[in-house]
Amino acid sequence: MAFDPKREDYQRLALRFAHELDAGDPMIAARSFASFGRRFAQDRDSLPQSDSDRAFHLVTLATDLIDYQLPFASDEQAASIVTRGRELLEEAVALDPDCHDAVRMLFSPSEAAFDSRYLFLREHEGEVQASCEAEAKSAADEAGSERAELAATLATRPYLRWIASMAELALICGRNLETVRLCEKLLAIDPHDTADARYTLALAYAKLEDDQGYDALMARYPQLSPSRPPDDGWALLARLALAHKRNDLDEARRILALIVKIYPGCEYALVRQSELPDGAFARILVTPYSEDEMIVAISESTVLLQEGNDFEGRGVLGSWVSREATKLDPEAAEEAVRDMKAAREGGY
Repeated sequence: MAFDPKREDYQRLALRFAHELDAGDPMIAARSFASFGRRFAQDRDSLPQSDSDRAFHLVTLATDLIDYQLPFASDEQAASIVTRGRELLEEAVALDPDCHDAVRMLFSPSEAAFDSRYLFLREHEGEVQASCEAEAKSAADEAGSERAELAATLATRPYLRWIASMAELALICGRNLETVRLCEKLLAIDPHDTADARYTLALAYAKLEDDQGYDALMARYPQLSPSRPPDDGWALLARLALAHKRNDLDEARRILALIVKIYPGCEYALVRQSELPDGAFARILVTPYSEDEMIVAISESTVLLQEGNDFEGRGVLGSWVSREATKLDPEAAEEAVRDMKAAREGGY
């Protein structure tokens, strides 16, 4: 499901607009609300909003720059995008010091050390939780019974994103049991798994070589993700890693073939194994079963692919996957190798 900042921005203002109309004539209110979508798209500032609403909108603008434009920007464009994104986030915090998404996003790029970023989030987790819980109660009371659930959900989401970021950083830092604990905490708060915690959890079980934990997670997929079976890139790559760790190479090859079947044409990505920056707001939105989704899954699976030393310097599993993917599509593999060489020579 993942988090969509633009959708949240729309929902926040729609709730506030509906609340403003509640005290008036129902017929007039219905006609007024019919114009909400147009006003949101064309004249957002004309809608009633609080400083927290304005701050979240700035976060939405910054997310578009940092998570969706920066990865494709030239070197000349990148500096200005980073500067503008930071300005928007700083303005958001100035408007609303409790804009936890902005606080988290501002800290992440300023601290290169993953462990420092994790410790910062852990240090402030309690206050963020208390703040979001208080805001959820207040928002639900203000929204009224019909809209209380949505209001509380939106108020809680910054805390979900805070915990999701902690879990992802804990995984990178090798705090695998802590990753499991944080993911389970997320799933307890949000059984529908809006944060896609199951992806991070699958990788953590593979790191721990915990086949039983992984199998139990797969059995929970119908509840966590009713619309999608456990055939996403994260689940499959974790399953492949577990088979490889058991030295069951026939099973690993079978899973690799399944990955290529589910994600047609992904051999190039499997050979290149690009490592992307994590989304600042949350895991970036990608189309299910698309090449982009596979690229993101491979990037986050670097913690598995780069384990151990090998002659190619890619990690034992990473080198094995690259060799096997090359056999499946030699032309795609050759293209990936050329691009990797060009990237090294170009310094990017």
